[in-house]
Amino acid sequence: MKQRSKIIVSTYTMARTKAQKKEIVEKLGTIMNGAKSLVFVNVHGLKVGDATAMRRELTKNGVGFFVSKKTLTGLALDAKKYMGTMPALAGEFGLAYGTDLVAPARGIYEFQKKFKDQVSILGGVFENRYMSREELLGIASIPPLSTLHGMFVNIINSPIQGLVVALSEIAKKSPAAASAPSA
Repeated sequence: MKQRSKIIVSTYTMARTKAQKKEIVEKLGTIMNGAKSLVFVNVHGLKVGDATAMRRELTKNGVGFFVSKKTLTGLALDAKKYMGTMPALAGEFGLAYGTDLVAPARGIYEFQKKFKDQVSILGGVFENRYMSREELLGIASIPPLSTLHGMFVNIINSPIQGLVVALSEIAKKSPAAASAPSA
């Protein structure tokens, strides 16, 4: 007996009912209420395997990623009343979000470097204000907190090291150091 293969149609290709659209807008509203920052992403041409890898990596860093129609996302954004001017949402649209202010922008920026023509930051929301692409790229370049801690310790340690080196050189040149008995 021959077994028929089932054809699975993606919900993305089917027309959505008003109830489904309302559900998506509500989900987007929930995402926006819980997120400290949002990054609007164009994922045009990104392969499914690459998109899956990107989602996994973002999830490891506490960043969510949601793909939605631009019109539905626009409705949810309009309801939030963010300050500023919303950037244009172009191409195949995704939304990165998280409770860390910088992690979504940094995560997407890393994938933008990896997949140059397939992933790009369009803009976003940072501290309840719309941000342009350029502003978000500046935010994305902020190093992680652990790196900033290391840089801070290095800055604090630098003057102390200089003082120790200077005292060591003075001790070497001092005549009292030359005549002192060695242990």
